[in-house]
Amino acid sequence: MKLAEALQERADLNRKLDELRERLSNNVIVQEGEKPLEDPDELLAQFDGAAARLEELMQRINKTNAATVDGGETITALIARRDALTQQVRTYRNVVNWASQTGHRARGTEIKVVSAVDVRAIQKKTDALAQELRRVDNRIQELNWKTELL
Repeated sequence: MKLAEALQERADLNRKLDELRERLSNNVIVQEGEKPLEDPDELLAQFDGAAARLEELMQRINKTNAATVDGGETITALIARRDALTQQVRTYRNVVNWASQTGHRARGTEIKVVSAVDVRAIQKKTDALAQELRRVDNRIQELNWKTELL
């Protein structure tokens, strides 16, 4: 099984666990004299099975990510870089948006609001960070499809 397939299965299992949680909440309490639409014990058994599979899969994914080296970096390191870049890009985009909102004067007598940062420079840095994020993410995706799960 390729790492990418395991990641897809992990996502499916997380969705299944959410669905089972919802189904459990709808079936653990019923009006006296009524029966639940689904057997809560059966749902719990399904939940436990899916949780056990998820745990096994996550261990294997983490082991594979830590052991797979490409260009001197593990997939784990690339994921950490991607996560940090994602945070940076999100924040820099927000700064650009916040700093660009300077033209909100209804009358010429109101207080003028000016940007405290160089919006163009921050936008340029944002674009460079976003490009790096795409490069790192593409590299991770490529490795996910090339790498066999350990």
